[in-house]
Amino acid sequence: MTESELPSPIRSFQSDRLQVAIYPDRPSMGAAAARAVVAHLKELQSTKDEIRILVGSAPSQDEFFASLTTSTNASQIDWSRIVVFHMDEYVGLSADHPQSFRAYQQTHFVGKVNLKAFHAIRGEAPDPEAECERLSALLAEAPLDLACCGIGENGHLAFNDPPVADFNDPKLAKIVAMDAICRQQQVNDGCFPTLNAVPTHAITLTLPVFSNAAKLSCVVPATTKANAVAATINGPISTECPATLLREHPNATLFLEPNSASKL
Repeated sequence: MTESELPSPIRSFQSDRLQVAIYPDRPSMGAAAARAVVAHLKELQSTKDEIRILVGSAPSQDEFFASLTTSTNASQIDWSRIVVFHMDEYVGLSADHPQSFRAYQQTHFVGKVNLKAFHAIRGEAPDPEAECERLSALLAEAPLDLACCGIGENGHLAFNDPPVADFNDPKLAKIVAMDAICRQQQVNDGCFPTLNAVPTHAITLTLPVFSNAAKLSCVVPATTKANAVAATINGPISTECPATLLREHPNATLFLEPNSASKL
């Protein structure tokens, strides 16, 4: 798909401060999000020596990363100035575990571009609390310029599930117990064969990390996310649906396709 072939959204609107755009299908949704991210990174690299971004790791992001790392898009970015964080990691999983989010990143993104740094979350760290402190210190060094995320079936951002989500969380990274809907989603996405195979705990970056990022780009496909998308756009702003914080962010865009937008 060339730049001239990229479709316009079939529908776009605003919910509070959140810009919403619905594209004809998953590939065009991912391509549009990638195009917007490339434009933003190009603008930043004209004035900044270092750009700090946060990325999600899930099958919902496949089309976005596939487009972002094409030669047409990737060649426009000086990746040697970009520092990348990822959002979460299962406690106990090593970097070479096929279901770790570090493995996902190596396959879909960070393994395809030459970054200045990738601050991986070490899920196998012997002291997970110390790992949270290490990550928090790295995050506190400078603001994030961009966060590229998705939304979970329970409305989570990263692993900030409703039972543990806090818009005013005092921590930047913490250990959480994943709720039942979140763990089942990992099975629904084909990441694990059974619920019992899904880890019960994870290290996650917290909601203030998203709120304080300069720009949010959120890519959400699939019918399984339709209820969460509807709650994000039309429900009360509450940790019952953590993704509703997108509506309060001054520079956030939600990229959808007809299945994820089917309840709007």
